[in-house]
Amino acid sequence: MALTYSSMLPLGTKMPDFELKNVLDDEMYFSSSLNNAKAALIMVICNHCPYVIHYHDEIKRLHNDFGQKIDFIAISSNDVITYPQDGQIEMKTLFHNLDLSFPYLLDETQQIAKKLKAECTPEFYLFDKSNLLVFRGRIDDSSPGNDINPSGKDLREAMISLLKNESVVADQQPSMGCNIKWK
Repeated sequence: MALTYSSMLPLGTKMPDFELKNVLDDEMYFSSSLNNAKAALIMVICNHCPYVIHYHDEIKRLHNDFGQKIDFIAISSNDVITYPQDGQIEMKTLFHNLDLSFPYLLDETQQIAKKLKAECTPEFYLFDKSNLLVFRGRIDDSSPGNDINPSGKDLREAMISLLKNESVVADQQPSMGCNIKWK
């Protein structure tokens, strides 16, 4: 595991179009199928990264708190040949075990990760109703081993501001975690 920080895609960037397989139902999932009346949260995650695992419970809490008002999408872009623990069956099993039902998409070509300028797992991207980026970076200041419990504070505050039609704080911190496993 190489500790890596996100590159912080510029705010205002339009959400990239995508067509990726949802491993939960084996159907193709299109960015155009997102509910344009809602904001969207895209999470670049994977199964094996200890930083992602550290946030499992907080991701569940965020989805429970905001899932009716914000579309949630998880994307795994890791090379599944080199890291088979991030393969389709394993992805589906993980979400089943976590009792998560929002789309978990496989970015086999890694093109979406590249368009998002993703560098690590996890990375969080919050898009407004116009599909423009208003938040990217870390979920909070906790990490495995730093004795701070996950709270989702940074991302949670951004989601609340967005839903209240308030400006999302511009001082955003990069996410950190395992580097994306590029082909």
